Amino acid sequence: MGSFATFSRLFVILPLIITQFYCRMKPTLIILVAIACLAACTSCNKVDNHVVPNFMVRINLGTYALWTTYGVNGVGEYMIFNREKQLPKNFAYTANTYTGYGGVLLIKGLDVSTSTYEPLAYDLACPVEYRADVVLSIDPDNFEAFCPKCNSRYNVLTGSGGPVKGTALAQKVGLRTYKVYASTNGGYLITSY
Repeated sequence: MGSFATFSRLFVILPLIITQFYCRMKPTLIILVAIACLAACTSCNKVDNHVVPNFMVRINLGTYALWTTYGVNGVGEYMIFNREKQLPKNFAYTANTYTGYGGVLLIKGLDVSTSTYEPLAYDLACPVEYRADVVLSIDPDNFEAFCPKCNSRYNVLTGSGGPVKGTALAQKVGLRTYKVYASTNGGYLITSY
């Protein structure tokens, strides 16, 4: 049975239960039950962006020179960072550089919290497959990230990394996002903290 039918049945039965036991229950308890039911119903539409394990991310592109070489400037422009695979080539990985669970996608897109175009960062591991070696690619036609194994697609241009199609949409799982901070030296720092 679908979750909608379950919740519909809950809202038909719940008033009967509350009415039947009203004399025995305290009004505070009734309010708490109503709030819990409301929270359960509204949480069904949320996307879980924390399925992929929380591995450390720290990529220092804090200088103008590093940002000019490895950063992203135009909308849809992207760069992939993966320490294990040494991507991008010639990037000087240090002992303090970490690239998450499946690598990091850095892309210029719309930050919905500020309504400005900014660098955005996501973990490249597919949250449906839940493996560091199953990583997303970028579709050059629409700049969606897609999984070659489960065929799920994700919106990476709006700052959310939410599912667009496939198993990820059905399971309501999205990409883990990382923070991108502007530095005082003309570049950015990408972190998980």
